[in-house]
Amino acid sequence: MIDDFAKDYLHDELRFTRQALLWKLDGLSEYDIRRPLTATGTNLLGLVKHLATWEARYLGEIFDRPFPEPLPRWQDSDGSDLWVTQDETREQVIGFYRRACGHADATITGLPVDAPGHVPWWPRPDVKLFNIMVHVLNDTTRHAGHADILREHLDGRTGVAAGYEEQIDTAAREAHRAKIERAAKAVAFASDHAGLSVSHGTVGPIP
Repeated sequence: MIDDFAKDYLHDELRFTRQALLWKLDGLSEYDIRRPLTATGTNLLGLVKHLATWEARYLGEIFDRPFPEPLPRWQDSDGSDLWVTQDETREQVIGFYRRACGHADATITGLPVDAPGHVPWWPRPDVKLFNIMVHVLNDTTRHAGHADILREHLDGRTGVAAGYEEQIDTAAREAHRAKIERAAKAVAFASDHAGLSVSHGTVGPIP
């Protein structure tokens, strides 16, 4: 009973987080879902493409249930799954993700939580379905968090779904941010002042 509960709980969390990730693309232009928003090029549609590729792999070939569409070999992973070319459409990438999720759901539903799998690129390659479900959920949640920050950077929208979204109060946000900035600067000033005191031989801790 506990095995079924654990599998169902993880699966429900995965489904919810997938939808939260896709919602982050709603209402954005083709440019905004693709453009690099960090120094390493992180972008919203690229996150979806990345998760589609690895969910198809982890909950596919790892359990001898290969995804029915070609995937790049894991040995050749070069980061190309983290961004989208001009020839790939939003619909194609989201469709790929939905098909990958459907394939993964079939694996999860069709196998017991202790079903054996093999991940050749892991130091301990022999795994169970439970291990992989936790790994995929963790990866999806991590990247959904990235998407949260990217979307907030673009237009200030936050939340996990339209039903939970609060109207943006720009003045309240600016006041809150200013309060945090003041606290950070106060600590920085105190730290710098303490450092100067030590360097001048007045007050400071003994090394």
